[in-house]
Order: sequence, then C-alpha cells, then structure tokens
Amino acid sequence: MNKTIITVVGKDTVGIIAKVCTYLAENRINILDISQTIVQGYFNMMMIVDTNAMDKHFGQMADEMKTLGESIGVDIKCQKEEIFDKMHRI
Repeated sequence: MNKTIITVVGKDTVGIIAKVCTYLAENRINILDISQTIVQGYFNMMMIVDTNAMDKHFGQMADEMKTLGESIGVDIKCQKEEIFDKMHRI
C-alpha cells in the first residue's frame, strides 16, 4: 500500500470536500481515513489515502492537487507517509 497524507487548509466555502474527493475518485485514489474541522470560518482537513491503484506519478498528482486547491481558494499539500512520519518524529 502506498499511503499519502493530504492536508487541505483555507477559508471555508461550499464544495471543498466534494471537489477534493471527486479528484481522488477520478484518479483511483482510495480514502483510508479522513478528519475535518471548521474553526471560526477556517477549514482544515487531513486525509490518509492509498495511491496504489493510481496511474499517475506522485509528483504529478501532488501538482494537480495544489492547482485544484488554488482554484477553490485553499492550500492542498501531499506528502508520502514515510516523509510525513520522519518529519513529525519526536
């Protein structure tokens, strides 16, 4: 399994989750875990996804997610699980 951590942060608007999930479904990326909160109008979502069935390279997917985020007014970042774990190790 190729796990990726996706974070989405920005001002809350209608359709953020729908647009992100549509992209994931269209690219055969399975959501394993998801959490989202809205605090004083700011949207924050963290997803763990499986990119094993995806046909694209990780870099292409990360760039497309970033572009999607820009189009809907949020910041979307993608990190491979190994990198995320090493960056957040105590």
